[in-house]
Amino acid sequence: MNILLIDNWLHPKNLHALSLYKNIQFHKINASQLHTTDLSLYNGIYSPAEPFDVSKYPGIKCVFGPHFSVFPNEKLHGIRSDRTSYIVLSDWNKKIWEKFDICNGIKLVDTPFAVDTERFCEIKPIQERNLVFIYYKRRNPAELQYLETIFTAKKINYKLFDYTAKYNESDYLTYLQQSKFGIWLGCHESQGFALEEALSCNVPLFVWNVSSMNQEIGQNYSNIPATSISYWDERCGEYFFKQEEFVAKINDFFSKLYTYKPREYVMENLSPEICEKKFIKLFE
Repeated sequence: MNILLIDNWLHPKNLHALSLYKNIQFHKINASQLHTTDLSLYNGIYSPAEPFDVSKYPGIKCVFGPHFSVFPNEKLHGIRSDRTSYIVLSDWNKKIWEKFDICNGIKLVDTPFAVDTERFCEIKPIQERNLVFIYYKRRNPAELQYLETIFTAKKINYKLFDYTAKYNESDYLTYLQQSKFGIWLGCHESQGFALEEALSCNVPLFVWNVSSMNQEIGQNYSNIPATSISYWDERCGEYFFKQEEFVAKINDFFSKLYTYKPREYVMENLSPEICEKKFIKLFE
């Protein structure tokens, strides 16, 4: 399959995912070159961040997103067509966009981008791993303090990965591959690569989940339903929402620690082979 890629901007993780798709050839151009390109050579056009008037290019499939905006806006006007899809990454995000009238007549698709399962992989069984980490991203600092106080009291050594403070991804991968489990304290995620990469390394996660976008510190979102775990099932670990649930839930998590199969979930739902098939389907 040959896809014309409008090379404006694409999240680096999404761009890397495209490079893992073995049955698709992406040909990069900028939007200004579109009107001089022979579109008969391509199965479709993919423009992740830049809208264009699809009525000027009849007869070809066009896929947009997910980088137009956080919420739907006027950028969607020119892309409305029965040949058009817009990627919103996950089901909870799709439900939000569907509530906006401006999305009427636009096919919204909750299509994820692939995790690099070859790089983010398990190198030893969980029984031979002994490290623990806390992943923290834009949540109430008091919640992090609560977790750290418990770990200190129980004399559990851990490493903190703070999204805002930044960290080296190679260090993160090395630590994941030596980790028995991770505690996740993150905000809402349309997809959530860092979490999925941990799962791909077969690390069970204990997630202090969100129920609203307004739980992200540093932003001013209203009370919009959301989640930290856009892609997840019972094989990945456990999650909870309120501090008072922590003790009972983590005891349950520890009792089942060796039974989780997070990498199995990722391979079935987020591997390059699976996500490539979903992406190709958008152009068929």
